[in-house]
Amino acid sequence: MKKPVVRGLSVFLFVSLLSLLIVGIAFADENEKLTFGYIAFSRKDIWNNYSILAFEYAAKQKGVETIVLDPEGNLEKAVSSMEDLITKKVDGISVFTMTPELDVTMAEMANAAGIPITFENSLPAENTPNYISCVACQYDDIGYAAGKYINEAYPGSKLFYVMGAPGMGITELYEKGLHKALEEFGKVELVSTQPTDWGAEKAMNVTQNAIQSGLEFDVIFANNEQMATGVINALKDAGLFGKVKVVATGGGPHGLEMIEKGELDA
Repeated sequence: MKKPVVRGLSVFLFVSLLSLLIVGIAFADENEKLTFGYIAFSRKDIWNNYSILAFEYAAKQKGVETIVLDPEGNLEKAVSSMEDLITKKVDGISVFTMTPELDVTMAEMANAAGIPITFENSLPAENTPNYISCVACQYDDIGYAAGKYINEAYPGSKLFYVMGAPGMGITELYEKGLHKALEEFGKVELVSTQPTDWGAEKAMNVTQNAIQSGLEFDVIFANNEQMATGVINALKDAGLFGKVKVVATGGGPHGLEMIEKGELDA
């Protein structure tokens, strides 16, 4: 059974908690204190950290206690975190998706314990058992928008795509949308695609490697602003900052600040 997906950045960081509140309040006694658990991807990820802060903020407004666990991107630690929250008998759990396949395991564990569960950031696998909701962006549309912009702003350019980590269900959609736009508009040549771990250091490393290999490119599309920071550092070290355009997605405060400073082109 397919579950509803809420799209858009304006609701992305709130709906998971709201869904849990609706279910939790429905079953809670009048004076019972609710506690919700949150299993992160990694606090080192700026995007995930924003959602953690929003989860905690919204919970505080409703008098709900929170337990946030950080598996640091480790799948086994994520399962252990679920076991920990089940042992603590929390009233609801929100999971920031690491892989759609892991979501199946998480949902099965929550279902067996009778605890409502929601997912954030990416659609779970089709065979994921009962969950309340999934809050995510339409990432193929974002990838398409990036590709469209690059075609319109930098026609005739050579594009280097510094992508996020494969396997989360997010990067694949970004890539699908980007390729669709590149094929549709046909004004930009994609010369290389390199995966990362969503972090600045890895993005800097793959950019440095591309430069040292002699790869020619005019524009870099980084999957998030954190990665764009690493890309820009690599360009500065190579004396290419300002010569190579950098486009990123995310729309967070960090990215907007980078645009204001003239570090990020879009």
